[in-house]
Amino acid sequence: MNGHSLLTQALVYLAAGVISVPIAKRLGLGSVLGYLIAGVLIGPFLLNLVGAPGEVQRFAEFGVVILLFLIGLEVRPALLWKMRTTIFGLGSAQVLGTAALVAGASIVFGLDWRVGAAVGLILAMSSTAIVLQSLEEKGLRQGPVGEASFGVLLFQDLAVIPLFALLPLLAPVGTVAAVQSHAENLLAGFPGWIEALGQMAAVAVVVVGGRYLTRPIFRFIAAARLREIFTASALLLVVAVAALMELVGLSPALGAFLAGVVLAESEFRRELETDIEPFRGLLLGLFFITVGAGLDLGLVRAHVLLILGLVIGLMVLKTLAMYGAARLFRTSHRTALSTGVALAQGGEFAFVLLGFVLGARVMDAELARLLTAVVAVSMAATPLATAAYERLIVNRPEDRAEPERLPFDEGDPDVIVAGFGRFGQIATRLMLANNFKVVLLDSSIEQIEIIRRFGWAVHYGDASRIDLLRTAGAEKAKLLVVAIDDREKASEMVEAARQAFPHLAIFARAYDRRHAYELLKTTGVTVERETFESALNLGRKALMKLGLSERRASRAAAVFREQDDQFFRELAPVAGEEETYILAARDARETTERLLRAEMQRIAEEEDLEDAPQLEPAQRLEAEKERV
Repeated sequence: MNGHSLLTQALVYLAAGVISVPIAKRLGLGSVLGYLIAGVLIGPFLLNLVGAPGEVQRFAEFGVVILLFLIGLEVRPALLWKMRTTIFGLGSAQVLGTAALVAGASIVFGLDWRVGAAVGLILAMSSTAIVLQSLEEKGLRQGPVGEASFGVLLFQDLAVIPLFALLPLLAPVGTVAAVQSHAENLLAGFPGWIEALGQMAAVAVVVVGGRYLTRPIFRFIAAARLREIFTASALLLVVAVAALMELVGLSPALGAFLAGVVLAESEFRRELETDIEPFRGLLLGLFFITVGAGLDLGLVRAHVLLILGLVIGLMVLKTLAMYGAARLFRTSHRTALSTGVALAQGGEFAFVLLGFVLGARVMDAELARLLTAVVAVSMAATPLATAAYERLIVNRPEDRAEPERLPFDEGDPDVIVAGFGRFGQIATRLMLANNFKVVLLDSSIEQIEIIRRFGWAVHYGDASRIDLLRTAGAEKAKLLVVAIDDREKASEMVEAARQAFPHLAIFARAYDRRHAYELLKTTGVTVERETFESALNLGRKALMKLGLSERRASRAAAVFREQDDQFFRELAPVAGEEETYILAARDARETTERLLRAEMQRIAEEEDLEDAPQLEPAQRLEAEKERV
């Protein structure tokens, strides 16, 4: 399809993303891979619906500029200082270690040392989008693996800026000046020292202007209370800074990053992030689609074994480099290995840097296309590699790097708590404060590693195993608190514990009403829905904020609790009958609301009487009769 109109291209790109990305996420592949797949499908090497991706490449690359602006907004001094060892220590070790290994392998395969160095530095980048999304989905974002990964990824993002200046220096002699003489570079043709001064002046304008001019400008715009103007102003700032950098021969991404760093301590930082975030996601998605469209499938088919070998080699080298760097910084074996596997793929900035070094004549087009294919395939292989790692290593009991097993204290415990997360911790602290002896069990290695750093003696193990409960003292304990967040596992644990220890009182955390009914199928179990009391307390505080007295708000919460508990027990026999349960629940809701209104009316009348002491006794008696 040739001669595509702008509307036709927009239709194809948007449709491809809207269709492919949800499907990819549903399959567990992630949004980035969805965009890449969409680009491959509509690109010139398959369906050819949009022609050459270069037609929208420059516009799509603006998404990378916005991404760097947002990254700059996150580079606050407090964050850098708090994570200084992880970011600058572990991050630099990973980048340099990976670059050295990949560059060495490139030289072995016959590449010039300058090209090998460029390849090593470019392939040292990992995919921020893929890694953070994967860690979030697995619940590892706040653990040791998530912290190490985030620190390394942040350093990689920061390293992109000097790489824009360093990589052109690796080009053969006589080509760098030609590259820097960009058509839009106003300083082209001037002596080098003048060009350097001009670039330094442009950077100074961004720093000083961002520090002293943007704040009053944004205050003036915010005073107008027109959100669309504020959004337009934020985009104008990014575009203006990027254009200024381009005019002096610097990377637009560098200017955007500097602007973000300058505004990181501004009171408008959150508002800027919120307003620009949608554009970042949309333009980055478009960028990934153009990358997928530019993937040469003919090249992949012609060199399928070579590309697969390079992908496997790259992921192995990156895993080894990350593992070695992490161990150097005294990270545990399991955290180091998990972080290495998570960061084993090529990254988004590899696409940007490959295009950049191609323009800088550091490498030829054929090698750039081959490396683009390698990076794209490595990103596509990440979910498979992660799944294989979890299946073959993490989930094999003999190979799991378990936390140190703590000996159980002598003496009989009063309580065993299974699951020491955000729910179990609160209940445990109440019991410990009243001098009850509590044994803590948790099956999450990451959670235990974090909790033990705070001084908690948490024992590792699956509390659904009867032998572990017996070892923990369940035969002598008075109470078992099941506080895990896995619904099926909680039901199994409750049933098994009841059969093995009939004397043991069991209190269980329920996810919702249906889960509570499932738990109550086991006799003698007390159930607490995990959000009920907190939601009820929030509702009580909301009523007080809206003007109700503390007495009325507390009574409303108490009546609701009483009625909900009553109907919860009454509806238990029909919990498995969908239609019957829905009808009964609707009747129960109407009854509760009617009783609440009546009770609130009664309390309001009592308060009116209490607030009217000036009435004569006869008048008060008459008012009381009317109320009754």
